[in-house]
Amino acid sequence: MDKVTSFLKDSWEEVQHNVTWPKFGDLQSSSTLVLIASLIFALLVGGIDFLFENALNLFYQSF
Repeated sequence: MDKVTSFLKDSWEEVQHNVTWPKFGDLQSSSTLVLIASLIFALLVGGIDFLFENALNLFYQSF
């Protein structure tokens, strides 16, 4: 149990004193970039799905 306690104390000290945390503005800009990229990707996949669905419907209706 002493090893676990020592590990947790050392880990907490590492997080408090040696980790460089990003500024809030950097996190905001990164989050905005991820949100925009996700929306563009979702629209692209949705558009491709729409095109394939309509193309297959036209193909199946021709028989």
